Amino acid sequence: MNDFRFDGRVAIVTGAGRGIGRAHARLLAERGAKVVVNDLGGSMEGDGVDAAPAQAVVKEIVAAGGDAVADINDVSTQEGGQAIVDTALENFGRVDIVVNNAGIIKYAGLPEVDLDNLWRHLAVHLIGAFNTTRAVWPHFVDQGYGRVVLTTSSGLLGLGNNLSYATAKAGLVGLARSAKLAGEAHGIKVNLIAPAAYTRMAGGDPLGSAAETSPEQRFMSSEAVAPMVAFLAHESCPVNGEIYTAGAGRFARLFIASTEGYLHHDGMPTIEDVSGNWDAINDETGYYVPSDLMAWSGSFLKHQFAPSADAASS
Repeated sequence: MNDFRFDGRVAIVTGAGRGIGRAHARLLAERGAKVVVNDLGGSMEGDGVDAAPAQAVVKEIVAAGGDAVADINDVSTQEGGQAIVDTALENFGRVDIVVNNAGIIKYAGLPEVDLDNLWRHLAVHLIGAFNTTRAVWPHFVDQGYGRVVLTTSSGLLGLGNNLSYATAKAGLVGLARSAKLAGEAHGIKVNLIAPAAYTRMAGGDPLGSAAETSPEQRFMSSEAVAPMVAFLAHESCPVNGEIYTAGAGRFARLFIASTEGYLHHDGMPTIEDVSGNWDAINDETGYYVPSDLMAWSGSFLKHQFAPSADAASS
């Protein structure tokens, strides 16, 4: 029995012509969603245009009894982001879900990485997700409902030769956390997925199918990521502004936390105070996970608003 259905829902999945995006689109369609399969069809580095990948996924969905249309607009432009949303509206009359999965990668690290490399990654990963999210937002507000899933990456934790990719993926966390606050009053939830799959970007098969014979492909298939994305895209999703990892059968939460740190009481602190209390500053005992900037500020500055000992005794 399929408890989690998307009947009556319309989903946009960007970068859905191959790999992880393809798996997301197929699963959402299998569970009843009408799907816009967006993919520019370019190379892993973002060069070229080819309608075939998106069209192939649509054929697979339709052959399985689902409903989907292909779209090859470029997420990295404002016009492209709007056109993708328009494709959903023109074909299905509404939009309920946007899974921002489109991405590129061109490995480079310091000092050889150049500005063009950085801009290309920002344009697709970060600005691309912004373009589609901004374009769909008024429709979500009008209907009082929406789900956005942004594709970040464990790559944001750092790797020597992926500086631009990590920078773009880290930016998506800030986008999601702020969009979460904007959407709370309108039934809109924005979360992030950090997938682990042996796809084209990781040197695997472009389709990222579990049916491939490669042991790595079977162990880390794209299909193993899609259930988490579908759950975050479902109407029953219980979280907002959170990061989840998925892959190889494991699902986990990834979060930003703060230590309690060291509180200086007597006069202005010095460099020596910082150095002398370094262990306390870094002590992870009693760390907390702030829900947003104001929550962090309230905790970090709570000593400024607490009544003094003299005031408490007066």
